[in-house]
Amino acid sequence: MAGAAIVRNARTITGGLMFTYSPAVVMNGNEPGAWGEAVPVTYTDRDVLLYAVGIGCKDLRFVYEKHPKFSVFPTFAIRWGGAGSMADDKALPASPGPLMLDAERTIETQAPLPLSGTVRVRSRLIAVHPRAKGGAFVEKESEVIDAGGRTCVRMISGAIRRGVERLGDIAPFEGRGRQPASKSEPPGRAADIEVFAEIANDQAHIYRLSGDYNPLHIDPEAARFGGFRAPILHGLCTYGHCAHLLLDALCGGDATRFSAMKVRFSSPVYPGDRLRVLAWREADGRAIFEARVGDQTVVSNAYFEWR
Repeated sequence: MAGAAIVRNARTITGGLMFTYSPAVVMNGNEPGAWGEAVPVTYTDRDVLLYAVGIGCKDLRFVYEKHPKFSVFPTFAIRWGGAGSMADDKALPASPGPLMLDAERTIETQAPLPLSGTVRVRSRLIAVHPRAKGGAFVEKESEVIDAGGRTCVRMISGAIRRGVERLGDIAPFEGRGRQPASKSEPPGRAADIEVFAEIANDQAHIYRLSGDYNPLHIDPEAARFGGFRAPILHGLCTYGHCAHLLLDALCGGDATRFSAMKVRFSSPVYPGDRLRVLAWREADGRAIFEARVGDQTVVSNAYFEWR
């Protein structure tokens, strides 16, 4: 871990070294932090195809580049959440991959992404709050801008940092930024839609090739260090599975009809699990949903919106 800056920002509390978060250094009250400098992201149709396969999609419109309606899957950009944000490891000590978990993700599409090319991504910090058991919740807002200057995608990325050097070593601190959004609770009736996906045993091996090389998802030792019995599926792979199941069920698989999707990751999914997604139509173009593995809810406080 680099960092004299991080070491200076730590103090000893009963039980070991604790690291201090100081969000006031990078945020003015509860206002968002400054936008970072936009970073270029270049991708090809191979990246588009690999992402679709990585989320278990089998629709030829997303996995065959010569299909007459070949499209970028609507959640393709979710992988860039947080890119181009300003970093201050002294104010907010960084966490290693096995101690990081996706907590919440939202994506909203405003224009289609090109099938290949270069876009720019910029991000800013919008919330930092303490969490139980020596953790922290860090939330960022991102925009994806095409070559013509048009904003194609907006995203919110929330992550749980469960420690800096070990589980639970972040000291209590005063949070900054927006408070959690209101919950999206399913109504007390049977779901209008119920769809399933069998998560392949090698699904995490495929998904990681889209750029998320966190060892938590492939290395058993890293998974144990992170407190899990075995490597878990990427949260964003679960996200993508939910997206393609609901896009098919609610929009006939038409990418142009996708508008937005938000989830909270409640429990890990493992390769080999059977993912069950239940959705309740709430209004025209909006459904509340959750995902389960057996009786365990793995995705909650979630909605899907379409045009």
